Amino acid sequence: MITIIRYKNYNSNLDDETLYNSDIAPGISVVAPAFNEEKTIITNVHSLLTLEYPLFEVVIVNDGSKDKTLEKLITEFELVEVPYAYIEKVKTKPVKKIYKSTNALFDKLTVVDKENGGTKADASNAGINASVFPYFLCTDVDCILARNTLLKMIKPILVNKRKVIAVGATLRMVNSCEVSAGAITRVKPPKALIPRFQELEYIRAYLLSKMGWSFLNCVPNVSGGLGLFDKEVAIRSGGYDGKSHAEDMDLVTRMASYMINNKQKYKIDYIPLSCCWTEGPPNVKILGRQRTRWAAGLVQLFVVHRKILFNPKFKRMGLIVFPYAFFFEFLAPMIELGGVISIIYLVTLGKINWELALLVFLYSYSFAVMISILVIIWDNVTFKYYNTFGEVLKLVIVAFLEPFLYHPLITFFGLRGYFKFLSSKELSWGTMTRRGVETSS
Repeated sequence: MITIIRYKNYNSNLDDETLYNSDIAPGISVVAPAFNEEKTIITNVHSLLTLEYPLFEVVIVNDGSKDKTLEKLITEFELVEVPYAYIEKVKTKPVKKIYKSTNALFDKLTVVDKENGGTKADASNAGINASVFPYFLCTDVDCILARNTLLKMIKPILVNKRKVIAVGATLRMVNSCEVSAGAITRVKPPKALIPRFQELEYIRAYLLSKMGWSFLNCVPNVSGGLGLFDKEVAIRSGGYDGKSHAEDMDLVTRMASYMINNKQKYKIDYIPLSCCWTEGPPNVKILGRQRTRWAAGLVQLFVVHRKILFNPKFKRMGLIVFPYAFFFEFLAPMIELGGVISIIYLVTLGKINWELALLVFLYSYSFAVMISILVIIWDNVTFKYYNTFGEVLKLVIVAFLEPFLYHPLITFFGLRGYFKFLSSKELSWGTMTRRGVETSS
């Protein structure tokens, strides 16, 4: 039986062992959409199949890949088409075939082959429809999960008095990490500058921001790269919006709205453990594709769910979560652009007080760097993922460079995403070029 008491230490191995040996642990379906992932698909599916949990399945959704993703899956895992009770509880593009393995070693694996829906959201919905367990963990096939991820992420659901409808955890960059047999054996900061910036950005966002929001029960979103959800609530909420490019925040918004509209108490939780490593954009071009799509998705979110903003009916979500996202995420790039234009205009008129301007700049810059460095120190002291001081120093250096190099790019790509959404230019979720990770035997 599960004998977990009020859970205080998310890193407790004793609780992991108790849960792992339980015969009544709730089943979890691991759902991973795939579009043109031939470079990484085999290694990462093997990795997903070795997760440590008493009752789970892996559902891979081939979203109309144009490369050899499906062919490689069929060959490697000895797949054959099977009759399957596929019930479309959430609307998706048509499913063509469902495959299971003839090899008992891969009996946890189900592969869904469907027509391309244009978004990860549509593919995720197909995975939800094909899943059999009451909880599903949505991830990406380019992600590498810690073996105990399911054990860690189910615990907030088991111990909270309120109904926990979603759980998130920390993501990090897999770039430059050492990987063996589908598992991270040595965590290293990315060598390339762009993914190293994103490593710092992720640590700051997850360890600092989302821990605070979790304390207030105001977590704005659970990452599409790693999120555990209550399947019944997700389906009753309509699942993912198949046209959404901000599928993670959209689903959390739908689920929270459903609970509020039905006058049910709920919690969206977050654990501060690094459970997932994802391949970050290796260069500016691919980063631009990613962030442009994210920005377009943010605009789309506010358009679709416009009734929530400042609406007291939606309680914390309407009065805290959405207003914060509106002012500090959606409006931020436009305010920054307005500031740059204003400065240029004042310079041309000779109306800048340079002494005061320098003081304001130094204050803002030093505050931003201080926050990043504190998070880096906190992460290293608490979790000790990096082995050497030199590796920690690499992140400290990018903290000083970020305001000049990385942040202006993010602002520019955000504005471009707004423009593309408003001009109705097409965006697709399959534009992230994968290089794959180097593995060691």
